[in-house]
Amino acid sequence: MKELTLGLVGVGRIGVMHARNIAALEGTLPDVKVKLRLTDVAADHAKRVAADLGAEFVPSVEELLATGVDGLVIAAGTAVHPELIMAGVDAGIPVFCEKPVAVNVAESLPVLDYVEAHNGVVQIGHQRRFDAGYLEAKRAFGAGELGWIHSLRAVTCDMTPPPVSFLATSGGLFCDCSVHDFDILRWLTGREIVEVYAKGSNNGDPEIGAVGDVDTALAVVTFDDGTVATVSASRYNGAGHDVRLEIQGSQSSLLVGLDEQLALRSAEAGVPFPSGAPHQTFIERFEQAYQDEMAAFADLILGNRTNPCPPQDAVAASRVADAAQESLETGLPVTVKL
Repeated sequence: MKELTLGLVGVGRIGVMHARNIAALEGTLPDVKVKLRLTDVAADHAKRVAADLGAEFVPSVEELLATGVDGLVIAAGTAVHPELIMAGVDAGIPVFCEKPVAVNVAESLPVLDYVEAHNGVVQIGHQRRFDAGYLEAKRAFGAGELGWIHSLRAVTCDMTPPPVSFLATSGGLFCDCSVHDFDILRWLTGREIVEVYAKGSNNGDPEIGAVGDVDTALAVVTFDDGTVATVSASRYNGAGHDVRLEIQGSQSSLLVGLDEQLALRSAEAGVPFPSGAPHQTFIERFEQAYQDEMAAFADLILGNRTNPCPPQDAVAASRVADAAQESLETGLPVTVKL
């Protein structure tokens, strides 16, 4: 039986989720024994998480890497992503890092250069690539079942906004939230987004506007073949967490997210669909995708698969998000720097 030891840095909300998914890997990977070591500057909290999961707490990142882990999972704050990615690359192990690579594209580029120069293996956490609905949409599109695409509509709406303290450093709604849509649009179509025109509003908490963000935004994006798409986002979707992608083709159309937990109700008489309880956060909406994403990282370490989301792809999505933010601020269409 093989032994796989993963090191995790950061045990906030998403870090705890990753820790649980790592702990559950042993039952899904044949003939592999999985161990977890974790660290966080909030040591007492990290120790409790470790105890709950049968993991080992390590006082620092340096000590964690010195123990000889087989892979590094980064769920710490965005500001420290670059140094942690490079530390993992220096240790000669594959790295999984939550998006984004860095706080902006300019700070991401040296990281890309470093990873390439040192033959590093880095998987970025864009979990929608593992969601069953998005995977089926990509399959159907690739098989030609939809014909040629004439329009796409992507939606990401949180039920409630995160703390304003987070929004003050998140880079804005497009960079924090819609970057997932920009990534999935590129991934699904295999095409580059070349222009963005964005508008936004702020009718909720005025403190969101005070830190330079908006609570609702819409972007019209144009692909390199002229195809258009819309990407909309909101922090205040009281009906529930709503993530969808509508793909309309010359032969057929698909809608990702059309299930019993869709955070909508019909205005038509006698239509009971959807009847399920809507998701409240992204963690429930993408529970299985997050599990499959971590299993994919384990397979990447074991040499059983190629990298499902290299950092170059993540930075490409961030370029689009940056262009959307610039358009939002200037009121003008912005060409995406490829």
